[in-house]
Parts: sequence; structure tokens; C-alpha cells
Amino acid sequence: MLVLSRKKNESIIINDDITIVVVDIRGNVVSLGVEAPADVSVHRSEVYDAIERNQSQDPPAAEDAAPPSF
Repeated sequence: MLVLSRKKNESIIINDDITIVVVDIRGNVVSLGVEAPADVSVHRSEVYDAIERNQSQDPPAAEDAAPPSF
């Protein structure tokens, strides 16, 4: 894991098209701003984990299901 130090209003650039900005720091809470293309999903880790859990519990969609065998 790469660890970087940033101060308020400083940023990190990822792959030329994603910018992470430190918007605010209050105590032990850091507010980050994320600028990314519309086709890039950005989630907090707990939200991403919930999405993954829900997708693994959902039955396959009809178009994804195997065709009936006769």
C-alpha cells in the first residue's frame, strides 16, 4: 500500500483522470473530494462491501441463467 501525506486542499492524481482532494480535516475525520469520470464507480468501502454481499445473494438474472435442458 502506498501511503501519502496531504494537507487540507492538497490533492492526489490517479491515472491522469481521477483526483482526490483533502477538503477538510476535523479531529480524526478527513473529508475527501473525488473527481472521476462518470464511468468510474466511487464508493466508501462499507458501501462497496454491502453491494458485493447483495450481488452474491441475488439469483442470476434470466438472461444469465443456463438454458433449460431437455
